[in-house]
Amino acid sequence: MTDETAPILLDVLALSQALIRCNSVTPADDGAQDVLIAALAPLGFVAQDYTVENIRNTVLTLTRSGGDAAQPHPHLCFAGHTDVVPTGDVAQWTHAPFAAEIEDGVLYGRGVCDMKTGITAFCAAVSEFLAARGGDFKGTISFLITGDEEAQALHGTKAVLQMLKAEGRIADAYLVGEPTNPKAAGDEIKVGRRGSLSGVLHVQGRQGHVAYPERADNPLPKLLGLAAALDNTVFDEGNQFFPPTNLEFTSIDTGNTADNVIPERAQARFNVRFNDKWSAATLEERIRAILDTTGHSYTLETFSNAESFLTPEGSWTKIVSGAVEVVTGRRPELSTKGGTSDARFVAAYAPVVEYGLINTSAHQTDEYMPVAALYEGVKIYREILERFFAK
Repeated sequence: MTDETAPILLDVLALSQALIRCNSVTPADDGAQDVLIAALAPLGFVAQDYTVENIRNTVLTLTRSGGDAAQPHPHLCFAGHTDVVPTGDVAQWTHAPFAAEIEDGVLYGRGVCDMKTGITAFCAAVSEFLAARGGDFKGTISFLITGDEEAQALHGTKAVLQMLKAEGRIADAYLVGEPTNPKAAGDEIKVGRRGSLSGVLHVQGRQGHVAYPERADNPLPKLLGLAAALDNTVFDEGNQFFPPTNLEFTSIDTGNTADNVIPERAQARFNVRFNDKWSAATLEERIRAILDTTGHSYTLETFSNAESFLTPEGSWTKIVSGAVEVVTGRRPELSTKGGTSDARFVAAYAPVVEYGLINTSAHQTDEYMPVAALYEGVKIYREILERFFAK
């Protein structure tokens, strides 16, 4: 940026509306990432396409020398997703989900909470940061934007990080812009997440008439015994950052619709959210050991796409929590609550924390965000940038 060039300041509200108007329900992009590319290109960001299996992913990068030789470090990467969940019954919305309407100081639309405004707030914060520094600083700012977070998350952040690792382009720290605040800015930053393990427990029996139970083998009592053994287990007591590991059954099914037939087979589905005392592998081993104590025959299928992780308190967590506190006047809780996010993939490569806007209406009908929260988010992200590149 030369002295004759006016600084470029992005309008967070206008950019948010443009992004929300993209019908980017997973796996569609509908031009969402083009909106970001168009906004960030005038700031000097170079966009690279990392499409995988028809999932659009974009990495945008800006490196400045700070007056010295070209220097890519320190490198801060903002990670986020432009895909959104389906709207459900559109007739139930009082504001069209992709119209980005504003009423009484509130912006409505699918993805406005999770997490398009988090992305646009960081974009606007970067524009202010660059303007204040005459366009120059020492290091790299990048965006890793995926279109696969709300789906299976196989071809988005996870895949792109593998490619960036091979290219030697992993950042020094990552900020994931998921909406982290339950009620107001400054509530929480996420420094970790629980892992997730899903299981399907099968018991084989022999079908028969209920009037002749001696000719059948009812699998349900056995399945219930197996389920009770898991349900009665205390896996751990939790720790400073994580609640106790928790197993919940989500369905029991036989496929049987008759009340005079003993079913041939039965199955139960469950999910475990586990803390950092376990890995998916060690947890599965423990579950099988518990089931074996019952003496019942069973088969067990498991699936996990999320290990637990914790970013230890250090310089990066202090930068983020300090920035939040100076803007909001509130010291945020260092939290591991909630479901999974793409931060679980990032944690294998570099320190990662999550901080975004307000999470009150994520995935709901009439998803919304107070306009004031957008501008507050810009201030917090700007402060994070200032502190990170002051190192």
